[in-house]
Amino acid sequence: MKALILDNKYIWDGHFGLERETLRVTSDGRLAKTPHPFPSSKNLDRDFCENQLELITPVSGSIDGMFQILSDIDKSVKKTLEKNGEYLWLNSNPPHIETESDITVARFFGEKSFKRDYRLNLERRYGKRLMLYSGIHFNFSFTDEFLNSVYDGKTAFIDFKTSLYFRLHKYLCRYSWLIVMLSAASPVYDLSLDGDYLTGDGFDGFASRRNGEKGYWNKFLPVLDYTDMHTYIESIKQYIKDGALFSAAELYLPVRIKPRGANTLDSLLSGGIDHIELRMFDLNPLSPVGIMREDLEFAHYFIIYLLSLPEFEFTPDLQTLAIKNHREAALYEPETINGYNAKDAALGLLEDIRLFYKGTAAEENIALQIKKIKENKRWCVEVYNRYRENFHEKTLLLAKSGGTVNI
Repeated sequence: MKALILDNKYIWDGHFGLERETLRVTSDGRLAKTPHPFPSSKNLDRDFCENQLELITPVSGSIDGMFQILSDIDKSVKKTLEKNGEYLWLNSNPPHIETESDITVARFFGEKSFKRDYRLNLERRYGKRLMLYSGIHFNFSFTDEFLNSVYDGKTAFIDFKTSLYFRLHKYLCRYSWLIVMLSAASPVYDLSLDGDYLTGDGFDGFASRRNGEKGYWNKFLPVLDYTDMHTYIESIKQYIKDGALFSAAELYLPVRIKPRGANTLDSLLSGGIDHIELRMFDLNPLSPVGIMREDLEFAHYFIIYLLSLPEFEFTPDLQTLAIKNHREAALYEPETINGYNAKDAALGLLEDIRLFYKGTAAEENIALQIKKIKENKRWCVEVYNRYRENFHEKTLLLAKSGGTVNI
C-alpha cells in the first residue's frame, strides 16, 4: 500500500450502513407477542426473537446521510407500532421477563425456515435470555477511488483490497476495547435477566453487559489462524467441523469481515472482503435513535488511523489478550488494559490518534473522546446516574416518549 496521507482527497470518503436491533414492547413494558409487523420491508427485519426488530439502513455516502436515514426509518417504525400499542425498548439490556417462555424465537418459514432452525440451535446452546441483548452494527468500506489512490500495483487489485481489509480487521479486533470504553451505555438492567421471577434493578459492575464476560460470547475462546485469508477461513471451518460452531455466523467476535452478496465463507474466499462490520456498539438511551453521531464519527476516524499502522502478526496470545481487553473495557471501572492502567492506556492511544489528526477537522471529535476519559464523562456514567433506580419504569417511559423524554 502507498503511504497514507491525510491530504488525500478521497480519505474521508466511504460507504456507511447501520443495523440496529431494538425490542418491541407492550404498553406495560413486556415483550410483544405479535408477529413481526413489517414482513415485506427490506429495511426492517428481526434478529433472534420475533419481537427483536432490526432497522437496516441502505448504504450511504456519509455518516450524516446514514444517520438521517436511520432517523427517518426509526420515526416511521415508531408511528406504526404506536397504533398497535407497542414501543421500542431503547436499551441493550432487555425489559422485565418472567421466564424464558416469554421469549418467542423468530418465526421464519418456507425457504427461510433454516433461519429458525439456526436460532433453535442457539437456544439449545446458550438459552434464550442471552439472545435478548440488542446492539448496533456499524458497516464500513472505503470507496474504490480511495483504494485506487493507495493501490501500489504489486498484486491484483482484489488481492490488495482483501489484504488491506484483512490487516484492518486484525487491528480493529486488537483495539476494539477502546470503542467499547468510549461507547458503552448499558450499566443497569432488570434483575429478571439473571433468572425466573426476579424483579428490581440490577448493576453488577458492567458498563456494557453484552460486551462483558456475561454477554454474547462463544462457549470457547476462538483462536484463528491469521496467516492469510485462506488459513483464517479454514480455521473457522475447523471449528464448524468439530461441532464447536453451528456455522460461521455463530462466531461471536466484535468485528467481522464480509463479502459482497451472500455472507458465506466460500464467498469471502472467492470474492474477497467487501466491507467490515463493528458489532460492539450499545443502544444508547441518551439518543432518540440509540446511537450518538460522534461515536460513529470516531469509529470512522479510528479506522483510518488504524489503516496507517504497519502489518503485524496476530498471534494466539494477542488474540486472547484482545478479548480479555474487550471484556475489561466493558466494566464500569476497568482496571488494566495491556497490563497498564486502563485510563492511561485509553488516553495514550487517543493521544496518538490526536497527533495523527493534528490540524484536521477530526481533532474536535478526538478531543471529545479524551474528555470522556479524563473527566469521567463516559456515556455509561450518565446512563447509570439516570437509570440506577426504577430502570424498567424509566426505560418504558423513554420508549413511550419516542426516546425524547428527559429523565
